[in-house]
Amino acid sequence: MSKSFINQASTSQQKSYWDILSKTIKIGIIKSNMIPMFAGFTLAMYTYDVGIIESLPSAILALIGSSFIIAAAGSFNNLYERDIDSIMNRTKDRPTVTGQIKFKTVFFLGIALMVLGTIALYFTTPLAALLGLAGLFVYVYPYTMWSKRKTVYNTEIGSISGAMPPLIGWAAVHPSILHPAILGLFIIMVIWQMPHFYAIAIRRRDDYRSANIPMLPVVKGIRRTYIQTNVYLVLLILTSILLNSLSLGLTLVALLLGTIWLGLSIYGYHKMDSTKWATIMFVYSLIHMTILFSTVIIYSLINVIFH
Repeated sequence: MSKSFINQASTSQQKSYWDILSKTIKIGIIKSNMIPMFAGFTLAMYTYDVGIIESLPSAILALIGSSFIIAAAGSFNNLYERDIDSIMNRTKDRPTVTGQIKFKTVFFLGIALMVLGTIALYFTTPLAALLGLAGLFVYVYPYTMWSKRKTVYNTEIGSISGAMPPLIGWAAVHPSILHPAILGLFIIMVIWQMPHFYAIAIRRRDDYRSANIPMLPVVKGIRRTYIQTNVYLVLLILTSILLNSLSLGLTLVALLLGTIWLGLSIYGYHKMDSTKWATIMFVYSLIHMTILFSTVIIYSLINVIFH
């Protein structure tokens, strides 16, 4: 047997292990949450005039801690939802469903990630560690273990944990989260999740219906989801004003992004079928979050560097 064949087999096996691990800890969710986390972190740097060099250790710890906490949440979620994941086309190939990874392995992996993530965040500030644990708790118990299978308001409940990254990032720099700017980012992140996940629920409503998960489009229908989406988008636009305590420019960016989203919702609902409308809403939700939080990061870093 040639060495090249052995090396190829070894590389293939490593890729397989990494694929199983990445699906178990939900690596995509971890990556997407790092932008809001760093937005909160850099915003606190700018607000409290903290330099890049002196904040670098906290930035590394916040990145590690947040990633590990989110990975722990994903692991516990995958463990608990094995029954409904096996029914849904989107999730039936998860390693916890197929048996590619054992229950005990995932459980202890989640515990280890939770402990290490909490320790990393604690070395920034105790508040950051507390917020990390709070987000993990809300995601695992009130959302995953209770509301997701019980009520159409599961998205609202789960949004609390989903909005923790900017708070954690801010708290890693400064041990107080009462500033209007970071509260604005947190509330924006909470509200953003409703139209985002409603769009996913419409696109995957057959999956959710077969798994008996009471998502809003499944229980109340598309029109109710459309109305509720627009209510949240109006609230999102109004919430943008909270950023005015920091910057008029950031406020205008947030207002523009929210207004475009509302316009797309109204136009798309009346001109497209529900699946196409939901797809456009989903794609724009990602654009909205990426542009808004990237703008916060760039604005904050420019002011930190040239202040």
